[in-house]
Amino acid sequence: MKHKLLSSLAFAALLGSLSAAAVAQNVAIVNGKSVPLTRVEALSQQVARSGRPVTPEIQQQIKDEVIAREIFMQEAQKQGLDTTADFKNQMELARQTLLIRELFANYQKTNPVTDAEIQAEYDKFAAANAGKEYRASHILVEKEAEAKAIIAQLKKGGKFEEIAKKSSKDPGSGAKGGDLDWAPAGNYVAEFSTAMTALSKGQLTDTPVKSQFGYHIIRLDDVRDAQLPKLEEVKPQVAQQLQQKKLAKYQEELRKKAKIE
Repeated sequence: MKHKLLSSLAFAALLGSLSAAAVAQNVAIVNGKSVPLTRVEALSQQVARSGRPVTPEIQQQIKDEVIAREIFMQEAQKQGLDTTADFKNQMELARQTLLIRELFANYQKTNPVTDAEIQAEYDKFAAANAGKEYRASHILVEKEAEAKAIIAQLKKGGKFEEIAKKSSKDPGSGAKGGDLDWAPAGNYVAEFSTAMTALSKGQLTDTPVKSQFGYHIIRLDDVRDAQLPKLEEVKPQVAQQLQQKKLAKYQEELRKKAKIE
């Protein structure tokens, strides 16, 4: 009798340990159905990927969300909503989206951008943007006669900044006394660029410069060698651009290889 009692107690203890192990693998049991802890882990990973820290408070909110989803999902299944054609179509679209996302993520993981590629891209950027930068100011008006009158006024000692604030129809620079800040010559329309680069530091255009925007009175305030950011400063942006280019090329290659009838 004593032996049977010990055996029963041992069996009960074993059942208890198995039950505890089962609970450890589930976040909850809703209406008799187990809700696996893997759902909490998956949702936590999504939150972490979005940049939010998964604090104990957030972790509890995630658990509550997973349980709530199970409750609502059971009710939807009870009503047969998971058997409708619309639901099945939506599920197929969701499956495609997730699978394609995994395909692209796997490609980027197995085809990372190298430091050599980043350096080469930066060198191309540096070569294309090397040269001079110009700090110019301008006053933009609609009529040539008005521009000539302003030039005459400036030559008599008129204040460029004051006239720009009062008369320039370029709201961005006009409010700043005509200042266009530092920029390479290529940033401007050809007529403006040609006239600006022909000036000496501190010089003003003698005649109005016509462009598609109107008539400009240009003053060259300063010239310097182009100030390019260092590679370390722009490395993340360069890497992201190269990654996007690689992915776009991969997508195009898949399209070309596909047999479409």
